[in-house]
Amino acid sequence: MSAKNEIQPASVEVLGKGLKLPVIAAPMFLVSGPELVLACCHEGIIGTFPALNERSSDGFESWLEQIKSGLASAGRGTRNFGVNLIVHKSNPRLHADLDLCVKHEVPLVITSLGAVPDVVDAIHSYGGVVFHDVINLRHAQKAAGAGVDGLIAVGAGAGGHAGTMSPFALVNEIRQFFNGQVILSGCLSTGRDVATARMMGADYAYLGTRFINTRESRAVDDYQQMISRAAAADIVYTDKVSGVYANFLKASLQQTGMLDAPADPEKHKNIDFGEELQPPEDETNSAWRDIWSAGQGVGSIVDSPTVAALVEQLSDEYRAACEEHHKASGHFGQ
Repeated sequence: MSAKNEIQPASVEVLGKGLKLPVIAAPMFLVSGPELVLACCHEGIIGTFPALNERSSDGFESWLEQIKSGLASAGRGTRNFGVNLIVHKSNPRLHADLDLCVKHEVPLVITSLGAVPDVVDAIHSYGGVVFHDVINLRHAQKAAGAGVDGLIAVGAGAGGHAGTMSPFALVNEIRQFFNGQVILSGCLSTGRDVATARMMGADYAYLGTRFINTRESRAVDDYQQMISRAAAADIVYTDKVSGVYANFLKASLQQTGMLDAPADPEKHKNIDFGEELQPPEDETNSAWRDIWSAGQGVGSIVDSPTVAALVEQLSDEYRAACEEHHKASGHFGQ
């Protein structure tokens, strides 16, 4: 691996310092805001949000200031939060938002839909860490070549823009050529799932859907109730919404007529993530208000606790799973 691809151990180590669990609450469109990020960080996991959840770069900077102030006042420092940047060329705010990440020294930047060395270099300039989400080996190899510090392996069944590869295959193949951080995403909802991700060779577990159903989430009650009623079979993998395959709740597609809508080949030709992922000015007239993403892990979610209660539950389950594995492993190889 060239010098360009060398990991920055000090930065990665600082990011994980003081965590209660090796968990990242994934950045979710229209769901993750400062309230959720702060609650996650206060409870000892990494909280993140998409920059585009705020309508303007000025608003994005206000969120950064709110998060940093909230963490500083709690005496936790500002090392355990992150921002998701859409690096696709159609995002008109990329450069302005990247400049703000540098200005405020955001400790973790999660890049999506494009691995660009210049973006990585900008984050590395102040000691920040870059994780990039990938759904296949081609994307993983390209991101590794751009010098990212970690790869988020988005396996089959994950919410949002997910892949179709088994997490076992994806993690194992990434580990054959990448010695940085590996973060596993896809159907992780319990502390046992987090322990399993670690045993598979991942450094972090990436939980999205589980955090939609929390009190600090910005998801509306109908969205959370739909998740509580759903099972894995109620998740639909479709490209009808944005032109890129993603997982959505079947009921939300049905109530908007999207499930039966004909395929639109123009979406594939003219994908505009700057427009598609920008929160609408009037959400009451937006299809995004009623089209809801979720992963196949919904079957494990039946409530909407506070983040504090959820992290405590995850911690108990994680410890129990690790202890159970340790005891069980003693019965083999004797």
